[in-house]
Amino acid sequence: MTDHGPNPYVVNIEKETLQNTNYRTTIWTGQELQLTVMSIEPGHDIGLEKHDDHDQFIRIESGTCLVQMGPAEDDLNFEVTAGDDDAIFIPVGKFHNVTNTGDEALKLYSIYAPAEHEHGTVHVTYEEAMEAEAHHHH
Repeated sequence: MTDHGPNPYVVNIEKETLQNTNYRTTIWTGQELQLTVMSIEPGHDIGLEKHDDHDQFIRIESGTCLVQMGPAEDDLNFEVTAGDDDAIFIPVGKFHNVTNTGDEALKLYSIYAPAEHEHGTVHVTYEEAMEAEAHHHH
């Protein structure tokens, strides 16, 4: 996949999300908005994180997951099970994590405003993504 931003772009987001096999791939990166698709293996998660300068939107295309959010890393007082076609809204400043609780890859897309990852980012595996995140402070 190619990051098509910041050029005008139309995409069948469901198809792109379901076909993605990389842990994370940026599809479109603009000046104030970014679209990524993710494939998270059973038992794996996005990784506990917090964004201090933007909200985040996630839509589950396929799979089941546990969504956790809260005011501190050790106080994730919001827990909801989510699945196919559910949308997750993550407010600025909230710690959050999404864990695949199913037995197949969790397929989702995420929209950040402004962009969270460098234009053209591709993380084939969770480990590769965590290595990159270690160099990018949230």
